[in-house]
Amino acid sequence: MSPDTGRTAFVRELRNAHAMERQSLELMKWQAVRLDDYPEIERRIRTHMTETEEQLRRLEQCLDSLGERPSILKDTALSLLGNLTATSNAMGEDEILKNMFSNYAFEHYEVAIYKSLTKMAEELDLEEAKALLSASRAEEQRMAAWIDRRIEHVTAAYLERIGQLKHVATALG
Repeated sequence: MSPDTGRTAFVRELRNAHAMERQSLELMKWQAVRLDDYPEIERRIRTHMTETEEQLRRLEQCLDSLGERPSILKDTALSLLGNLTATSNAMGEDEILKNMFSNYAFEHYEVAIYKSLTKMAEELDLEEAKALLSASRAEEQRMAAWIDRRIEHVTAAYLERIGQLKHVATALG
């Protein structure tokens, strides 16, 4: 592979990752305001939003070091997709479960992307980019592990909550 081909692929994937993080941020913004019944999750989502903003800065730093910029078109398209996804999840009474499942999958997707980008940076001898991307990968791994440790607890809390709501509805009806 020629250095130009590798560089082109790396820039394309950095732009894709930037758009992906924009999508992630939009999803989390929607979720965070709808988590009153799950304050621990709300706090962690808000913390991860801050991490995601830093990941965006790291990606921009990688692009800038190559004389490149994020793709406005990709960023806009995936931000819209994030809003649509959040809206569709909000329509069901099982919103918290759908969000936990999709967040778990999305975090693993992000880990895979950062793993690939880190390898590209290594192959291109871009040590600073490698370090920046490795830091983002570690944050995504921590978030995925955090979600994994809570899926069963959130499922039990959800079942308890809908059981209480049905009990109240029966008592009123």
